[in-house]
Amino acid sequence: MIAKYAMAARRHMHAYGTTLEQLAEVAVTARANAAANPEAMFRDPITVDDVLNGPVIADPFTKLHCCIRGDGRWAVLLAAEEYVPDTAKEPVRILGPGEHVSHAAMSEWEDFTVSPAAVSDRLAFERAGVRPADIDLAEIYDAFTHMTLVTLEDLGFRAKGEGGAFVEKGRTGLLGELPVNTDGGGLSACHPGMRGLFLLVKAVRQLRARPVSARCSRPGGASRSWRRPPGAGGWFCSSGTVVLGRG
Repeated sequence: MIAKYAMAARRHMHAYGTTLEQLAEVAVTARANAAANPEAMFRDPITVDDVLNGPVIADPFTKLHCCIRGDGRWAVLLAAEEYVPDTAKEPVRILGPGEHVSHAAMSEWEDFTVSPAAVSDRLAFERAGVRPADIDLAEIYDAFTHMTLVTLEDLGFRAKGEGGAFVEKGRTGLLGELPVNTDGGGLSACHPGMRGLFLLVKAVRQLRARPVSARCSRPGGASRSWRRPPGAGGWFCSSGTVVLGRG
C-alpha cells in the first residue's frame, strides 16, 4: 500500500517539481498542530531535516512521511432538522456531501497526480453552494504527506502543481492561511486504520468551540469547514467529501 502512494508522490514530483522538503513540511506542520492537542499520540516538534533523515519506508517516503498506527474510537450522531431545537449543543449542519470512485487498479488510474477528491469535492461544493474561498478550515485524510498536498489542489485551494509551495511556511498551521488537520492529523494525532470519522468529529468540535485560529470563524456570517474523506479507499481510488457549517 505504501509503495502505491509513493509512486503517486514521485509522479507529482516529476510532473510539477514538488520537492521532498515540501512534502516534509506537511509532516512538520501536522506535528506543530498536534502540540496543541492533549490527545495526540505525538506532540514533540520535528523539523524538515528530521523527516528527510528518517529511515526510508518506500521512496520517497521516510518514516515521518507516513501516518502513525494506534487504537481509536469515535461516534457521530445525525439528527433530522425537526430535532434541532431540542439539541443540548449548537448543531453543526451538513451543507453538502460528495463521493467518487475513480479506478480499481493502478493500471486504470489515468493521472497519478489527480485524486478522486477532485470529483467528490466538486460535488460537495456544488451541493453546499460554496466555493474554496468560503472555507475556513480543512480536515483532510493524511495517510501520507503527499495526500494532504494533492487533496488541497483537488479541493481547489490551489491549482494543480501549486500545492507544494502552498504547504510551506506554516500556511496550513493553526494560525496559517488555511488551518488543515487541526488535531495533528493521521501523521501525528492518531490513525486507527479508518480515520475518516475522526475528521468529522474534529470539524464539529472546531465549529462548536471558539476556533483555535481567527481564520476559522468569519464575523457576521456562518462558519464552514471542510472534511475529507471517510478513508481514501484502496490506493487513492475512492473519496468522500462533506461540507459542514455552523449557523
